[in-house]
Amino acid sequence: MTNGSQKIVALVDGSIYSASVCEHAAWIARRTDAPVELIHVLGRREAAGNHDHSGAIALGARTALLEELAALDAQRARLISHRGRAILEDAAKLLEEAGVSDVTTRLRHGDIVEAVAELEGDARVILIGKRGEAADFARGHLGSNLERIVRASHKPVLVASRAFRPISRVLVAYDGGASAMKAVDHIAHSPLFQGLLVQVVTVGNAAPEVTKGLADAQALLKAAGLAVETSVLPGQPETALGKLVDEAQFDMLVMGAYGHSRIRSLIIGSTTTAMIRACKVPVLLMR
Repeated sequence: MTNGSQKIVALVDGSIYSASVCEHAAWIARRTDAPVELIHVLGRREAAGNHDHSGAIALGARTALLEELAALDAQRARLISHRGRAILEDAAKLLEEAGVSDVTTRLRHGDIVEAVAELEGDARVILIGKRGEAADFARGHLGSNLERIVRASHKPVLVASRAFRPISRVLVAYDGGASAMKAVDHIAHSPLFQGLLVQVVTVGNAAPEVTKGLADAQALLKAAGLAVETSVLPGQPETALGKLVDEAQFDMLVMGAYGHSRIRSLIIGSTTTAMIRACKVPVLLMR
């Protein structure tokens, strides 16, 4: 998030999380002067209107019936496409009302992960809602595409919470690994975090190298002009971090997305799901 020419790629799907994705995108755009590209992806099943109904038609059925079914398929595909454009228009209007003037929209067909891979080259961040359209009322369910995108993307992924709230306090989960140091360096060099309070936290018993890493992280962030604190928390990351976010009223969690330590392995498997589900604030995941 350092190059002003890089865009914010925001994925909107018509779910209740789409408004939050737009508001988070607007917040980033206002702080970084970055353009926003809104993407709506029509899955292959949605986009395809040419189903083969021949096996469902009794022998001797009139050709007209097959033609009528084909016409209905084509009509459905058109309606889904129109709906996708309407979702993009609504999202663009939200951003414009939030003061973001440089907004583009794109309707894509196919697999969402493939679409992100094609579009992320000049992106500074990928925004996605915590849950997708099919999971609006399933509190325990994370969007099926979320983990796939996090695993595949080479850019930071911001998982938007259900509702946007102003961001002033940022918690960084630090374990001394490469992606944690990259996250700290990213924060130090990005205009997005200027003026925010940053706390860098290690969970568990801090080994000497981790303690030194915390001190190095603090020095780097202070040199960038940020107000920064560090601390070591006892316990397990998935419970300790979630509890700290709630009790200290942090507005964003930043963490590395991959690795073998307890913090970074949160992003793989059920522990990750539990962490992101429990966190009521946006989570920025760094490779």
